[in-house]
Amino acid sequence: MPAEPAAALTQAHSPAVLKILIAGGFGVGKTTTVRAISEIEPVSTEEYLTQTSAPVDSLDGVEEKRTTTVAFDFGRVTFDVPMPIELMLFGTPGQDRFMDLWFDLARGAVGAVVLADTRRLASSFDALTFCERAELPFIVAVNEFDGAHRYPLGEIRQALALAPRIPVVTVDARVPAAVVKVLLRLVDHALAHSPADPNPATAHTYLDA
Repeated sequence: MPAEPAAALTQAHSPAVLKILIAGGFGVGKTTTVRAISEIEPVSTEEYLTQTSAPVDSLDGVEEKRTTTVAFDFGRVTFDVPMPIELMLFGTPGQDRFMDLWFDLARGAVGAVVLADTRRLASSFDALTFCERAELPFIVAVNEFDGAHRYPLGEIRQALALAPRIPVVTVDARVPAAVVKVLLRLVDHALAHSPADPNPATAHTYLDA
């Protein structure tokens, strides 16, 4: 039996590369999410908060926060489930004054995880509106901060006025296994609703791998 050409072998085992946004409000855990799962040293653009930003970056509910992302966070993670995929993770800055940058980061992305904090649920509205305007498939992941009240997901869906098709899940952004589950849920959702294959029945399910 003739050996397969090296190019064919390389192509057969090369992972599909997908760009993912990690979005959400100020202090919701985007940088933590990227750091928890990245298999490379994450690229971070965090800067210390100063009195200059106090009028526009409210710390209500996140008084312990000392830094903020001013451009983006970047990480990478590869899964073999069962066909290999490589996720390029881009964490957006949380403040709406960076919305032009959000659009730049969204180019080529297959979808977004919008993190939510039940202590400051309204801080997620800008990210949700952005995803809808950009026609970017997304799911909502409620980051379960220590001491935060645990609301039923149905109540959170109602409070955020989410359509039934938008998945709502919980996550502890510090726990890699929890982040993995959320990312794979997004991949399933994004591929099921992509223009190339709008039929959810034909989409590959990574969560069951």
